[in-house]
Amino acid sequence: MRASTIKTAAVAAICAVLTSGCTNVFLQPDRALHMRPEQAGAKYEAVNFLSADGTKLCGLWFPARPGPAKGVIVQFHGNGENETSHFLYVYWLALEGWDVLAFDYRGYGASGGEKSLDGSVADGKAALAFARSRAPGLPLVVIGQSLGGALALAALDGDGAGLRALVLDSTFSSYRSVTRAKLAQFWPTWPFQWLAYVLISDRFSPSRLIARRKLVPLLMLHAPADPVVPYAEGRRLYARAPGPKEFWDVPGAGHLLALGRDGGEFRPKLARWLDAALGARRSRN
Repeated sequence: MRASTIKTAAVAAICAVLTSGCTNVFLQPDRALHMRPEQAGAKYEAVNFLSADGTKLCGLWFPARPGPAKGVIVQFHGNGENETSHFLYVYWLALEGWDVLAFDYRGYGASGGEKSLDGSVADGKAALAFARSRAPGLPLVVIGQSLGGALALAALDGDGAGLRALVLDSTFSSYRSVTRAKLAQFWPTWPFQWLAYVLISDRFSPSRLIARRKLVPLLMLHAPADPVVPYAEGRRLYARAPGPKEFWDVPGAGHLLALGRDGGEFRPKLARWLDAALGARRSRN
């Protein structure tokens, strides 16, 4: 990337912070159709459910193949695009015997409403409730990716019914600290780091929420060379988490690398970890 492009991106970032003045700047939805699940060879059902305020939410339900399902996985996707791109990270778990729900927060994809951090947290709670009602009695696993990890922690706070394992992929420790880190990356925005602590709310701080999480097995993944969410953010969040927990370093210079199409090492590794987490939980019950 050319220096002029970097400078332009940096200036755009500071302008976004200055003009938004709130944490909603983290939400960057679109309503495009990126891929149909059948193009990836996936069997699925389009589902709809309501958030607490009546906002219509859309999701993709991938049934376990073959059934019966060993549990249900709910994906909280990252800040950009929508479920029609993010489902690619998790749909394959249906072939490992899990029911899988990918869904869109308000303002994303075909879901109704306008983007809102508070609304997205409420939408996450609605998705958890929908998954529990659709697969009653089955163990629940949550996979949160990037911003989705922060939203998952907020949605699960005080609502851990049925939760048996939690996976956080490339998630940050604090809305303020990750904003400060991004402003510090480029010289045009470096002097404005302090604005992160004035304009950005940390009401849903992942570090605070993870410290009081339900004590189920936790897995965190992060690339040391992640250019989007600094690795130090993931390590800081992990340090705040009570056990049982594991942290996997992901090679490569990218964001959300582990479970992508090229995540050949980590997909089967995650499937084994989930089976072990479920087995360990059952042995204690």
